[in-house]
Amino acid sequence: MLTIRREIDIFEKDGGWYQARWHFSFDHYRDEDQMGVGALRVFNDDRIIGGASWPMHPHRDLESLTYVVEGEFDHADSLGNGGRLGPGGAQVMDFSHGGALHSERNASHREPLRFLQFWILPSDPVLPTHVQQRQFDPGARTNIWLQIMGPPGEDGLDLAQDARVHVTRLTAGRGLTYTFGDDRGGYVYLIDGSGTFDGRAVSARDAGKVVGPHDLVIESGTDSDIIVVDVPMRFRRIGVWAER
Repeated sequence: MLTIRREIDIFEKDGGWYQARWHFSFDHYRDEDQMGVGALRVFNDDRIIGGASWPMHPHRDLESLTYVVEGEFDHADSLGNGGRLGPGGAQVMDFSHGGALHSERNASHREPLRFLQFWILPSDPVLPTHVQQRQFDPGARTNIWLQIMGPPGEDGLDLAQDARVHVTRLTAGRGLTYTFGDDRGGYVYLIDGSGTFDGRAVSARDAGKVVGPHDLVIESGTDSDIIVVDVPMRFRRIGVWAER
C-alpha cells in the first residue's frame, strides 16, 4: 500500500540560518498520525546557510543516517571523529544507550548545504557508538538502484537494523521498480524532479509511505533524484524507545 504525502502537507521550520522539513514528529512538532513507518522514526530534509552549524547535541539508542544532496557537509562528534562529505556522500552514526554528541556544519561560507537526515531504531541492546562515512560517486546511481546502506555483508555502509537505503538518479522518461516484501515498509522521497509513483503524479519534495508487500513503480518525467528507505515493520524496541 502506498500513501502519497505532498510537500505542502509536510511540516516546515524556518530557523533563519536553517530551513527544514520534518516529515515525522520531531522536536516540538507533534502529529500522532506521523510517527514514522516501522523502524524508520525520523526523516528530515535540512538546509543550512553558508558557515552555519548545528552545535554538538546528544542522541542515544538510534542510528542517525545522513545523505548529502548538495554542498559540503562537515561532521564532528564527542568521540573525536570528523570528516567532510560532498553530494552523494553518506554517513551512519550509531548511538549506544550511553549516548554521545555530534554536530553538523556547512563547510562552505558561501554555498548552501542540503542534506537528508533520518533515524532508524536499532534492535541491538549493546549497540556501540561509532561512525562510518563514504563518498559515493553520483554517477554510480544513474538509472539504477544504488544501495548506500544495508546489513553487514551487503553493499554500502553497515546498519545494525535489518534496513536498506537505496538512491537513484533517473533520467527523463526512465523508470524503476522497488519491491517491499512481507512485513516490510518504508519511505520514498522525490528529492528533486518530477514523475509518478504507481502512476500518480509527484513533484519535487513529495513523498510516499509504503507498507508491503508492495511493488513500487517509479517513473521520471524530468531528471529526478529519489531515495528509498526500506525497514522492518515489526522489530524489537530497545532503550528509550521501548517505553514509547
